[in-house]
Amino acid sequence: MSARSVEVVLVKAGRTKIRYPAQVVADDGTRLTVRAPWAAEGVRDFGFVRFEPGDVLVEHYWRDRWYAVKEVRSDGGALKGWYCDITRPAAVHGAEVVVEDLDLDLWVSADGSEVLRLDEDEFEASGLAASDPEAAECAVVALDELECLGRDGLVALLG
Repeated sequence: MSARSVEVVLVKAGRTKIRYPAQVVADDGTRLTVRAPWAAEGVRDFGFVRFEPGDVLVEHYWRDRWYAVKEVRSDGGALKGWYCDITRPAAVHGAEVVVEDLDLDLWVSADGSEVLRLDEDEFEASGLAASDPEAAECAVVALDELECLGRDGLVALLG
């Protein structure tokens, strides 16, 4: 049986930020795992990691959790780390996976020595706390949970 293809659609502030093809690795009805090449143009240097053409991401989306975890590997297969997006639970409709980015992010380095909370200023500026306080609270709780998991090792979550 060949791998099923899907299109991942990342939405932010009501508009599509990026869409890209991915191959389904596993789907247990709650967590969907896909594999995709780095989809953006060129290199994206965050200072703590570089995303580059040839990088491969194994992305984990949950239908019941407020985050997505992306394992980032170089084109040679070396683990760079995990980039975690705080999102609304993923919506899977046929061959489309729609994920709404809520600005907060977390980076966990491959060796676990760095666990960095990212974009808290963007989250604050988004106005989500005023427009959808329940979603904002879920986002903050999810970031705290992921930070704890990141410090204890994300492997247990993804295993």
